[in-house]
Amino acid sequence: MTASFWDIALYFRRYRVTAIWSITGSSLFEIVDLTVPYAVGQILNILSGRSPDREVALLIDAMATLVRQPVTAEVSLAILTGLIFVVTVLRAPVQVLIANNFHWQVALKTRRDQTQRAIAKILTLPIEFYDENNPGRIAGRVARGLANHMWSYPEIAGQLIPKLFRIIGIFVIICAIAWWISAFFLVSFIVVLLGSLQKLKKLTKIEETLEVYQENTESRTSEIITNIKTVKAFGNEAKEYQRQRDRLEREAKVSLWGIHNGYVRLGMVRDTVLEACQFVVFGAALFATFGGKLSIGHFITISTLASMAYSEIRPICLLAEVFARRYSSMMRFHEFMKQDDGQDAAIAIDQQAKYPQYRFEGKVEFRNLAFGYDRDRPVLENIQFTIEPCETVALVGRSGSGKSTLVKLLFRYFEPSGGSILIDDNCITDLDITGYRKRLAIVHQEVDIFNGTLLDNLVYGNPTATFAQVKEACAIASVDEFLHLLPKGFNTIVGERGVRLSGGQRQRLGIARALLVDPDILVFDEATSSLDYESERSIQLAMQRIQGTRTTIIIAHRLSTVREANKIVVLDQGQIVEIGSHQQLLAQGGIYHRLHSLQETGELI
Repeated sequence: MTASFWDIALYFRRYRVTAIWSITGSSLFEIVDLTVPYAVGQILNILSGRSPDREVALLIDAMATLVRQPVTAEVSLAILTGLIFVVTVLRAPVQVLIANNFHWQVALKTRRDQTQRAIAKILTLPIEFYDENNPGRIAGRVARGLANHMWSYPEIAGQLIPKLFRIIGIFVIICAIAWWISAFFLVSFIVVLLGSLQKLKKLTKIEETLEVYQENTESRTSEIITNIKTVKAFGNEAKEYQRQRDRLEREAKVSLWGIHNGYVRLGMVRDTVLEACQFVVFGAALFATFGGKLSIGHFITISTLASMAYSEIRPICLLAEVFARRYSSMMRFHEFMKQDDGQDAAIAIDQQAKYPQYRFEGKVEFRNLAFGYDRDRPVLENIQFTIEPCETVALVGRSGSGKSTLVKLLFRYFEPSGGSILIDDNCITDLDITGYRKRLAIVHQEVDIFNGTLLDNLVYGNPTATFAQVKEACAIASVDEFLHLLPKGFNTIVGERGVRLSGGQRQRLGIARALLVDPDILVFDEATSSLDYESERSIQLAMQRIQGTRTTIIIAHRLSTVREANKIVVLDQGQIVEIGSHQQLLAQGGIYHRLHSLQETGELI
């Protein structure tokens, strides 16, 4: 889904009351600050022997009456000086405490809230999203979006908006003194601002292109880090370096010639126009004073205020440029947040949410199941068989026959396009997905390991498991065979993705972790395909200890892993072609017999 400017504008809406008060306070302080040049002009009028403006004279009379002093030049100067002291020295700490302090509070609190939302979004997006986007791309988009929102708010709320009110206040004061000068000032301000915004709109389009380039570069960098062993094994360091260098050169070209130079040209034109306008106002005020239309005090006031106003337009435009540079990353963040949630989106956010505590006997029935990632290209068709409670069933077949897809449907990562899956005669789509998944466990070909201790990874699915339960699961999964080799036993840090463990050790850790959740259905998805013979044998023994204790589904290329299964389901091109035991299928002389013969002779399937 596409995002709009309103997504950025409403990003901080949770703290809108604090934001309104802080922005209003900052704007008022900016307007109050204009008292200084006006008071200085009035002081010059008094020093030159002229009377102050009518409004100022009334203020001086009121203050003189309050302190019981006659209205003299000395008293008038003292009152105006005191006014300047109040709006400068006394105002400074109050402004920081009342106004500026809250800008960062809003920014930081919102960053916390939106980071939580982003994490929730990451947890609730469907599996297919992660098939198309790698971690580097996702993390980069989220990080840049959050950071740019956080830095932009204090600049907009604390500087941009208050400075706009400051310029409006300057216009009002100049208008009260000399309306013809204020008219020119207003027109010049609008022309400069609209011209800058029009150019920034074009530059923002180029920024969007650069944002995509940066995401692609970060994505590839993440892949290089993840696959660094493969890169080094093939001696492709120079190739990857050159590829990334070319990407960076392309980014630099867009940044330098398409964006940076555009900002430079915009700044040159803007600053020239601003200086010219300021000179015109100065000259107009000077000749009006020389002609007797303005007092010296008013001349100083107009000149000072005009200088302040035009000097404020420059940072306003610079803030707009900074916002334009950040705009595309913020928009892409909101596009990410608008991605459609997966079917389990409602359950991933609140850890305290209640869900049904199911307990299944383990009967699984596939009824006329059909599925395709694309509607015109079915992956599974007319899948129909039953797994009895505590039965061990193996799914075998050539690569791409649909074995893993069948398991993904069982775990409800996807919804079938036809047919249904039943567990204990209940359609799984009618069950609470969290409660349902809590009764399943899977051991993948590549076991996902978190960067923590061995114990942390073991109890990931069941943090309340007792140490006795941990030791029992480790004994069944043969984890205890290598536990004594680890320097700190259960407290050994296994490293990111378990780099300090061998493939067989990670597989056994995965089996023990799955057993600790005491699942009713346990799935082994190619759990031994990448292991050496000794490790494979250890995993097979662990799997044999589990058989008969719960419903077990085994996906395997190596048929030696599935010989002891109660039932073997052979898939070919998304359809079931054979079902039976190991001996029965060999006797049939079909696809299973051929696969078995190829493996026995050492040929590839």
